Amino acid sequence: MRIEQARAEDSERVRALRLGALRDAPDAFAATFAEDEALSPAVWRERLASPSQATFVATVEGADVGLVVGSPYAGRAGCAGLFAMWVAPGRRGTGVADALVRAVVDWARTAGHARVLLDVADDNARAIEFYARMGFVPTGRVGTLPAPREHVREHERVLEL
Repeated sequence: MRIEQARAEDSERVRALRLGALRDAPDAFAATFAEDEALSPAVWRERLASPSQATFVATVEGADVGLVVGSPYAGRAGCAGLFAMWVAPGRRGTGVADALVRAVVDWARTAGHARVLLDVADDNARAIEFYARMGFVPTGRVGTLPAPREHVREHERVLEL
């Protein structure tokens, strides 16, 4: 397995992974497939070129199998967010998710963040158990995904660095 930070020239790879994630688990993300599919190539490149965030791609045997984004958490000083976490169904439970989370945690620590925040759906027991194992604890904040998935309740978890 290889974890690498994506660059602007990797925008098509990242777009393909993200769209695959949205197809696989549409209720796990704030954005919809239609929203991300409509983004221009320039937007994908700009996201990857931003010095304030990092996108990591997991590759196994030459195939891209996972994705995660680390970025400052809007409105929360000193906090990084772990966003867009996804591992291909056939690679779940193989350590790919662990490596992706460690990449974001290392990036956040290096960037000077004091904690990493994430949101996880209340009915996603496997993800909740995984994040707990990685040291993330509930903060008490709860919410829902934006329309059209406002039926998906989620809660925030934090890892103190």
